[in-house]
Parts: sequence; C-alpha cells; structure tokens
Amino acid sequence: MASVNKVIIVGNVGCDPETRYMPSGDAVTNISVATSDRYKDKQTGEMKETTEWHRVAFFGKLAEIAGQYLKKGSQVYVEGRLRTRKWTDASGQEKYSTEIVAETMQMLGGKPVGGSSDGGKSYSRSKPAEQSSPAASNAASLGAMDDDIPF
Repeated sequence: MASVNKVIIVGNVGCDPETRYMPSGDAVTNISVATSDRYKDKQTGEMKETTEWHRVAFFGKLAEIAGQYLKKGSQVYVEGRLRTRKWTDASGQEKYSTEIVAETMQMLGGKPVGGSSDGGKSYSRSKPAEQSSPAASNAASLGAMDDDIPF
C-alpha cells in the first residue's frame, strides 16, 4: 500500500539559522518555525491564539541558501517530510525528536530588518535520479516554480 509523508508549513523563523558542515562537506542548517492558530473561545467569546513550534532541517545547497538568507522573524514557506530520530541523552535516557526535512523553501514577505532578501524566490533540494518517481518529479516541479504559491 502506498503512503505519503508530506508537510507544508508557513510561519516565522524563531531564531537565526544554525549552519554546520558534515565531514563530507555537505551543509546542514537547522531552524525553528512558529505557526499560529487564532480562534474564538466558545465560552468567553474572546479571540485566542496558540503557537506551535516546528524544527526544520535543510541539507546541501538548500541548507546554504537557508543559512545565508533566513533570519529571525523571516516569514517562510517550507515543504518537506517528517522524520523522527531516536537518541540517548547524557543520563542514558532514550529521547525522540521529530523534525521536518525540508525539500522546498520559499522566503515570503518583505525584506527583513537588517537582512537581505531575494524577493520571494523558491528553492528546492536536488534529489539523485534513482530516487525519482512520478509523484516525486511532480512535487519537484511544483517546488521549483518561482511563482507565488496559491493558497
């Protein structure tokens, strides 16, 4: 049976990106993105807002671009897949972390204060040919468009 692991978020970057390089020389950039939901409380009638934080990991050329152009407060569109990792902390306790592995990123909004912007261009992570499938190539072609994303 086929399955789908796809995530799309639009939110604000919570802190400046952290970029590091693996022994292979490939870049890895991590950010956190806040998404907010506004709703009306049924009992009090007042508007309330909840914020959800998402960890996002970029790899390769996309990581270099994200590290260079994204800044705290930037609005960003991210498309990717969920990945959960298991690790052991210093006390020997097993922990789990869930993050979004980004495949497409588009910077939204205006030019951030003190930062640079390239005008909302979208970027996609290149995938090796052997990982291609009709669905992946459709998603890649959608992610590579420079047009604004319709909502």
